[in-house]
Amino acid sequence: MKRLKVLMGFAVDMDIIQRNPLTGLKGFKSSSEGFHTWTEEEIAAFENRHPIGSKARLAMTLMLCTGQRRSDAVRMGWQHVKDGLITVRQQKTQATLAIPLHPDLRVVLDQTPRANLIFLLTEYSKPFTTNGFGNWLRARCDEAGLPACSSHGLRKACARRLAEAGCSNQEIKAITGHETEAEVTRYTKAADQKKLAQHAMGKLIDIEPQQQSANPSEKVRNSNG
Repeated sequence: MKRLKVLMGFAVDMDIIQRNPLTGLKGFKSSSEGFHTWTEEEIAAFENRHPIGSKARLAMTLMLCTGQRRSDAVRMGWQHVKDGLITVRQQKTQATLAIPLHPDLRVVLDQTPRANLIFLLTEYSKPFTTNGFGNWLRARCDEAGLPACSSHGLRKACARRLAEAGCSNQEIKAITGHETEAEVTRYTKAADQKKLAQHAMGKLIDIEPQQQSANPSEKVRNSNG
């Protein structure tokens, strides 16, 4: 709608139409949560079916440990890895991200041949298209008995893991490249409430002794029994 509104506004300016038909038109809220976010159990099931050394395992780990889109994953290669970082220039936003290599990704890359610059190639040794890669990984998910999982859900799983680790929205955006708080909130919606609550309570418990020691009246009450 936003893009159509701009297009119709351009048509008005060019005297192609008399008024913008989208002016004042409101959007609608969708109850859909979008692509399914992979759970830890589903990640483990995929890893059991596709061991380290397989192209499927490389693809899954690359997306899960960088939090990037399919369009970026298919262009990643050895030339982007240096000094413990993998540098990504996102196709959609043109943002450049330097992402530390996760230990799991290091292990998988250590078992990946350096015969080609690009990590992921088709069976014909050609780079994947974005849609072609999505369809290929979807088939690998079926092989692992995961009909609800997709490549895009791995990006959401990365954001979920970061949220459960206690990362702020700014920290999550530094990995995924999201531009707005709303986008991050939508992607981290599947974060485990129990884990987040435990993390939050742990922070509260850690800071309480400092608060009490800084309160003189509390010290007096304690000394008087």
